[in-house]
Amino acid sequence: MTPSAMNMTKEQKEQQDIDDWLPITSSRKAKWWYSAFHNVTALVGAGVLSLPYAMSELGCVSTGTTSWGSTPFGQKLGLWIVVPQQLIVEVGVCIVYMVTGGKSLKKFHDVVAPADAAPIRTSYFIVIFGSAHLLLSQLPNFNSITVVSLAAAVMSLSYSTIAWVASLEHRRHGGSSHVVDYSMTASTSAGRTFNFLSALGDVAFAYAGHNVVLEIQATIPSTPGKPSKKPMWLGVMVAYLVVAVCYLPVAFVGYYVFGNAVDDNILITLEKPRWLIAAANMFVVVHVIGSYQIYAMPVFDMLETFLVKKLRFHPGWPLRLIARSLYVVFTMIVGIAIPFFGGLLGFFGGFAFAPTTYFLPCIMWLIIMKPKKFGFSWCTNWICIIIGVLLSLLAPIGGLRSIIINAKTYKFFS
Repeated sequence: MTPSAMNMTKEQKEQQDIDDWLPITSSRKAKWWYSAFHNVTALVGAGVLSLPYAMSELGCVSTGTTSWGSTPFGQKLGLWIVVPQQLIVEVGVCIVYMVTGGKSLKKFHDVVAPADAAPIRTSYFIVIFGSAHLLLSQLPNFNSITVVSLAAAVMSLSYSTIAWVASLEHRRHGGSSHVVDYSMTASTSAGRTFNFLSALGDVAFAYAGHNVVLEIQATIPSTPGKPSKKPMWLGVMVAYLVVAVCYLPVAFVGYYVFGNAVDDNILITLEKPRWLIAAANMFVVVHVIGSYQIYAMPVFDMLETFLVKKLRFHPGWPLRLIARSLYVVFTMIVGIAIPFFGGLLGFFGGFAFAPTTYFLPCIMWLIIMKPKKFGFSWCTNWICIIIGVLLSLLAPIGGLRSIIINAKTYKFFS
């Protein structure tokens, strides 16, 4: 026993035992490549599949972001500003990934099944996908899901490549026989406006995987001589390189080939070669399995911290089994009830991702760094703040409208 451990009071020892049990603080042995795996898995999410559709509504949009903690606002105010946004982001992503995983499983089944096979409801596939997480959610911490995250990162690069290569092949083999329409899909001004707003949310969702970088960094050992920010930064740079390779070809090639005929998930639009599209959809399933776990782990940490430190539940596997299973079931039920991929992306992208992606980091930067007023950095951050606020106000309207329109013809829990 170390001298510091010997000098601990009983209360301090109890708190240390709890921290050693909680998923974020229990293991700080991660390497920089762990950061790369986790960040690729988080960054290259289901949103990449919606980028061609978003392009059909608004053209191209780019984003940049900085990740900071809640220090600029003070401990109490920062907690109330940042934590609710983070929680909405993480729960929202888990719901969207439930839908993505279920729909990709259904697409895989529909592609490989005989033509006369009886159709199976999407909700059944969401249940199958969710059942895998009832098991995986019991993995204790970030480091324990490294293999899952690595597989997910490889799959993200694989299905993104398939999406744009298969699109080009579609164009080359008969797909170019018809004129591609690049106009907006809606026939009315109101429809075009709302679709534009929803597409902004899609883009915000696609570029918002950095919302879990602080939790990922917390798994890397840090000392004054070797701060965790150095290996974390290296991992993030590798991740963003992979993101560029995945996102840009899918967005531009998919829109170029299909125009406004592209679905909100480009793999749904693609049909041939059947074996390749089936493989791509299964790759998506593997990827969103890993992504779900990346986004769920911080929620598990918040949930278990509240149950153990506030409600005084005893930390142990029964608590973890019940709490995490209930969370998985909750996201699964919501996903079954509202399986509208594009609408969910637009709504959560604007409502939750826009603040944490576009303007909260910029506000933090201005408070911490205090750049020269009207200088380049000051102006750039204020432009991002204004755009981010508008996006967070307007994009959810488009996404919510899309959900409402789809709900008119959808039988819930079907």
